[in-house]
Amino acid sequence: MDLVLRELRDDDTGELRRIHSTPDVARWWGEPDDEFPWRDDPDCTRLTIELDGDVAGLIEFHEELAPRYRYAAIDLFVDPRVRGRGVGPAAIERLLRRLIERGHHRFTIDPALANAAAIRAYEKVGFRRVGVMRRYERDADGPDWHDSLLMELLADEL
Repeated sequence: MDLVLRELRDDDTGELRRIHSTPDVARWWGEPDDEFPWRDDPDCTRLTIELDGDVAGLIEFHEELAPRYRYAAIDLFVDPRVRGRGVGPAAIERLLRRLIERGHHRFTIDPALANAAAIRAYEKVGFRRVGVMRRYERDADGPDWHDSLLMELLADEL
């Protein structure tokens, strides 16, 4: 498996929007905003996940840079066509190693509590369950709220 994390390019937009719109991804991420993937979340740094030369998903991170609290929060989605091949955990591990080089010691991720597949993938990397954040996020397809699981990993646990 030739997996690469790289900066987004203009020609990634269509494929990333296609993946984001698949039912398996849109269930958790909602439909892509008109500004996706460039300007809909300016606080995040986004990278394209490339597998064997093809766009396979997106991984993003937000950095808390205050010295007393320095950490990074991450998130990702992977094309359902490549799921089950270890792409998500491999991409997370690569990103975390980069973030460790940038001085981060702690990482968080917050999947929907009902997203069992994502939680299993994060646990494979070493993320631990910290607690449930009740009514944390609105459902992608309606006005209701759902719970999310706060997970974290320390650099020396990777």
